[in-house]
Amino acid sequence: MKTKTIVAILAAAALSAPLSAETLDNEAIVQLVDVGLGEEAIIAKIDATASRFDVTTNQLIGLKNAGVPSSVIAAMIAKSNAPSVSTSATVSMDDPDPMVPHASGVYLMADWLPDPKMQYIDATTTNQTKTGGFLGYALTGGIASMSFKAVIPQRSARTAATVQRPTFYFYFDEANSSLSNRGGGNFWMAGAVTSPAEFSLVKFDVKKNRREAKVGKFNIGGAKAGVMTKDQIPFDYERLAPGVFRVQPNIDLEPGEYGFLYSSQTGGGAGMASVGAQTSRIFDFSITD
Repeated sequence: MKTKTIVAILAAAALSAPLSAETLDNEAIVQLVDVGLGEEAIIAKIDATASRFDVTTNQLIGLKNAGVPSSVIAAMIAKSNAPSVSTSATVSMDDPDPMVPHASGVYLMADWLPDPKMQYIDATTTNQTKTGGFLGYALTGGIASMSFKAVIPQRSARTAATVQRPTFYFYFDEANSSLSNRGGGNFWMAGAVTSPAEFSLVKFDVKKNRREAKVGKFNIGGAKAGVMTKDQIPFDYERLAPGVFRVQPNIDLEPGEYGFLYSSQTGGGAGMASVGAQTSRIFDFSITD
C-alpha cells in the first residue's frame, strides 16, 4: 500500500474519532500561570471547564510555590468541593433529585406522594394594585396609613401541598444572572434575580374571586414599597450547587393561600405613585388540610 494511501486512511480515522473533552488539573493551572494568563481569565476557565484538581495540603503548598495566586487556588478548591450536577442534556420538570438538571423556575417538592416528585409552580405576574384604608387615611388627614395590595385572580392556587412545612427548590442561572442553564432561557424578570433572599413569602387574604397581599403603604410620614416585615413569613435557604437552592419556611403554615413574591419594579413618581405602580411576580401555592 502506498504511503499516501496510508496517510489518508489514518487522517480519516483521526477525523472520525470523537475528541475527548478537556479536563483541567493542577499541572494545567501551573502552565496557564507560567504563560502569564491573568487571574480573572484563569478563574473563568476553571468555572467553565471540567476539572480534576488535587487540593490536598501538600499539593496546595506546591501550587503556591509554583506561583499560582491565592485567588486561583481558592477557585480550584471551590470547584473541587462543588456538588456534582448531572450534565445530561435532558431537562426534567418533575425529577425529585435536585441535582438532576431542571428547567428554570420554582418547584414544590411533593414528597408526601407515594412516588415523590417536583411540581413546577407557574409564575403569576400582577400589575394590578388595590388600595385599602383610604377612608381612614382621608379622615385622619394622612395620619392613618393607606395600604396597597397586589391582586391575583382566583381564590386558590393550582399547586397545593398537604404538609405544613413544605420544601421548595429554586433554579437560577448564575452564568448570565438570569435563570437557568438547565433550560428555560431568561426566565426571571429583568434577568437580575439570583437568590431566594430577593423574595418575600406571604400569606394571601382570600376574597370572593381573588387573592390579595400587602405590598406597600402610604401616610403623612411617607411611602413604603414592598412587603412589610410584619407581613413576611420567615424562611431559610441552602445553596446546593451554583444556581440551585433548597428553600423551606421556618414555621408551620396553616391551611390557606401563600406565595413567594418578587417585586420587580415600582413606579417612578413620588409619594403614592412610587408605591402604587408595582409589578410583581408571584409563585403561589396552597396549604390544604
